[in-house]
Amino acid sequence: MNMTRFNRVCGHPRALYHSRNVGGEDSMEGEWPWQASLLWHNKHLCGASLIAHQWVVTAAHCFQRGMNTSNYMVVLGASRLANGQPHRLSLGIRHIINHPQYAGEASSGDIALVELERPIQYTDYILPICLPEASVRFPAGMKCWVTGWGNIREGEDLPHPQTLQKLQVPIIDQNTCKQLYSTAWGSSSQLKAIQDDMMCAGYADGMKDTCKGDSGGPLVCKVSLEWLLAGIISWGKGCGIRNRPGVYSRLTSYRDWIHQHIPEVEFVPAEKGGT
Repeated sequence: MNMTRFNRVCGHPRALYHSRNVGGEDSMEGEWPWQASLLWHNKHLCGASLIAHQWVVTAAHCFQRGMNTSNYMVVLGASRLANGQPHRLSLGIRHIINHPQYAGEASSGDIALVELERPIQYTDYILPICLPEASVRFPAGMKCWVTGWGNIREGEDLPHPQTLQKLQVPIIDQNTCKQLYSTAWGSSSQLKAIQDDMMCAGYADGMKDTCKGDSGGPLVCKVSLEWLLAGIISWGKGCGIRNRPGVYSRLTSYRDWIHQHIPEVEFVPAEKGGT
């Protein structure tokens, strides 16, 4: 029987109320049940998103400290990092797959698949995010959300108890973003190009943005009935700086690569007549 959009598990938080961040606000428990924390030596390093029973997706640059799986862990079901919570699950990592195109900061291919040590059961607080088919478009101006436990501003950690932050950001047109990033910033050697597998979201005037520690986490957009993973927090220039909006790895660019490594993962097509 084909899974219909009405009984998909992914992209549907079960919490009753569902209604790197600078200028964000606290999330509620169970609001973003796919949000994961990637720990390095038991310290929060990056965000990640649950996409299947045994897999999370994050940014390739989160593994620049090395690929030794024993140094990393993944935490699921937590809204506050500092407090023990009954829904929280900590898991070791079996395998890290960095995208072969990744070649350092601001390069294409800033995406990594992480296989957990064992498959997990979904709960009201631990659920996967839907992945978009390659045909799905996220138009400029669409309001989406980023979530993370990153710095609240450059150089300033998220204060105890480190409650997951959420921030609404509009998608920025690709050409507009290329123009913003081509405006001079010190020496021209520091200019970084916006590639086709990247997308931008945020505000040209700065102030609200992702920041250090948010990397690898989700940019999610609600399309019709479910939340889709549009992008992975990748890079930017500083946090909340004018003309330097957040840059994200574009999920639809990696549809085939993800499917090749995780054949069971489902991709959600664009709905005809969807909003």
